[in-house]
Amino acid sequence: MPFGFTLRSIDPSGARCGLIETDHGPVETPAFMPVGTQGTVKTLSARDLEEIGAAMILSNTYHLYLRPGEKLIEEAGGIHRFMGWKGPVLTDSGGFQVLSLADLNRIGDEGVEFKSHLDGSTHFLTPERVVDIQLSIGSDVMMVLDECAEYPCDRGRAEKAVERTTLWATRSLAARGARVTRGEYERVLFGIVQGSLYPDLRERSARELVALDFPGYAIGGLSVGEPKKDTFDTAARTANLLPADKPRYLMGVGHPEDIVEAVARGIDLFDCVVPTRNARNGCVFTSRGKLVVRNAAYARDGAPLDPECRCEVCRTYSRAYIRHLFNAGEILGPRLATYHSLYFYLHLLSEMRQVIREGRFSRWREGFYRAYSPIGSEYNGSV
Repeated sequence: MPFGFTLRSIDPSGARCGLIETDHGPVETPAFMPVGTQGTVKTLSARDLEEIGAAMILSNTYHLYLRPGEKLIEEAGGIHRFMGWKGPVLTDSGGFQVLSLADLNRIGDEGVEFKSHLDGSTHFLTPERVVDIQLSIGSDVMMVLDECAEYPCDRGRAEKAVERTTLWATRSLAARGARVTRGEYERVLFGIVQGSLYPDLRERSARELVALDFPGYAIGGLSVGEPKKDTFDTAARTANLLPADKPRYLMGVGHPEDIVEAVARGIDLFDCVVPTRNARNGCVFTSRGKLVVRNAAYARDGAPLDPECRCEVCRTYSRAYIRHLFNAGEILGPRLATYHSLYFYLHLLSEMRQVIREGRFSRWREGFYRAYSPIGSEYNGSV
């Protein structure tokens, strides 16, 4: 099944419902990709992911390149066989790690020189090399190497990041093309729009990348510390500059309310470590907001994490028991919390797909905010 995207429904609000087709199976959009940075969604098995309804997962090129190495993964039959996951895999390029590990790297037009955060060894990655690594890993969707500017940054810095991102995207395509068939299945490249919070730079980046005709596009450089309103204003403007018949991926977002807001602005794909990282620290997401199950208030609470949730964890275990597991340092605690929170995210996206198909997303969104209480939120669904 060659890679393809079909736009099936557009709600009056602008929210979209579609279908991505890959050789490893379909992905209904809008969709959330659990993050498996090092070839694993922490604490969960591939079977767990199937049970909770995950369709596509994300892994990280930078981390897999350093450990265990792309050649070992290739020898094992590719990332799908290596980790026992049958569905599609997207690998990001490592551009965000270039930003987050800025004290360990040096960036130039040719590529990125960096020191490993594991052992201090020096490495040099070019756009072409990043594509080669991803081809060896065997992901279905590969991201081009981009330069993600920090927040805040001045206009000159943002402009240089746009220029370099376009240069690297062009070189990636020249080296491999946007669609590559290798072995038994097709792998495709997505472009990444940069430009910080400067509308004209976002427009320039989108225009230059759309001219290169990628099969899909990501909106990068957001959720790096900017105010929420700026995140969604920029995401909305950028999405409107991208082809309607290709998937739109907002990288690194986010909390449940963030995803609701981004879906309202026509975004199709999401990933974020928030549900899994929070869960490992005893904070889960529920239909009413966050719940810190480690708190003493739940020591004798026989209720499930979320009374409205139908996941295996909520049907089987109490808040009191899961709190006990965390306090006793038992591994099962983080596992149960992660299972529930990812189930909640995936069920939330499934619910959004349904209401988009029925043309009632705006009304559903209002109901979501009546029930859900974002902690520290800067908006209430009216941004």
